Amino acid sequence: MTAKDIFIKTLPFCWVKLGLGVLNIVIDVLLFAILMGISLLFASEGVAGIMLFVWLGVIGIVNFVINHYFGYLVKAGHVAVIARTFKDGQVPGSCVSVGKAMVKERFGTANAYFAIDKLVTGAVKQLQRTLGRITDSLLGALPGADTLKSATNFFLNISLGYIDECCLGYTFYKNDQNAYKSACDGVVIYAQNWKALLKHAAMTALTVIVSLLVVTLVAFLLFGGVFRLLGWSGFVAFVLALMLAWTVKYAFIDSWMMVKMMHGYMEVAPRTVITFDLYTKLSGLSGKFRDMFRQSGVTSGTMATTSQQPVVTPQQSDMPTGTIGMMEDRTDNKPRFCLKCGTPLKAGMVFCRNCGTKIR
Repeated sequence: MTAKDIFIKTLPFCWVKLGLGVLNIVIDVLLFAILMGISLLFASEGVAGIMLFVWLGVIGIVNFVINHYFGYLVKAGHVAVIARTFKDGQVPGSCVSVGKAMVKERFGTANAYFAIDKLVTGAVKQLQRTLGRITDSLLGALPGADTLKSATNFFLNISLGYIDECCLGYTFYKNDQNAYKSACDGVVIYAQNWKALLKHAAMTALTVIVSLLVVTLVAFLLFGGVFRLLGWSGFVAFVLALMLAWTVKYAFIDSWMMVKMMHGYMEVAPRTVITFDLYTKLSGLSGKFRDMFRQSGVTSGTMATTSQQPVVTPQQSDMPTGTIGMMEDRTDNKPRFCLKCGTPLKAGMVFCRNCGTKIR
């Protein structure tokens, strides 16, 4: 199933997101009218200025409650349905209801989802900075390197929001294990396929920038024309135009980009071999990943072992040399790390010297 097919069949999520955005704008306009009406009673420009600042503060709170709580749960449901689609090969009917049920079943409460999302976002961001340093070193000798490096990091930062949703999507795709463990797996899969995924991310970032500029311009012409006819503040028109543009971006542009990124991610995820070595290396690179890995409660029964999956060889792995490192091929079918506590193992060891777990 193509990304376009998935996007069209999950459009109900986009309409819900658009509804939340429009509700946000309506509340903001009503608050503006009320506060400006109060300022007219005092017939003072100073009071009008104070009310304008009060309005900006209040709409920030409204935006946070609507978009960063209710909107976040809608996006979680969208991610869940996309993951289910790649697993089952078809988009479920009544996708909004299915997505809501999946989020509730997987995480129980919204707070649990927010906690894992925060850890995943932090881990990807820290890994992104590492990849950014690699890019900087590769571009350092080129003319105009500083400008090129700034542009590259700018695109990486924009793509971050879509990459962490891909990693979270893996928690729904791999729902037969602990959510924290699946989230760790999702980040590792991104780390092992960073080159291919960042190619998608670069085009994604460019599309987002161009689309947002076009939508903002159209929205400003709309609000600016109406406010000019009524003699109202051009600044307020600009703020409302930005809000409308951001709503359209959030509802449709972000959704399309998320589907595109998840499509590329889910194409490589099932084929990616995960080894314990990379968990240890990522834990050293990212404190957030280390926290998430600790909370996964991994045991020998849940961690993939070399007897279950082949270890990634330097030819198979796509990780940058010298930063996270290539994986070492093994032929003795024994893990290099304790599957319970992660302690490095030496040849011939029968029990882990740290926790006493018997080695396979």
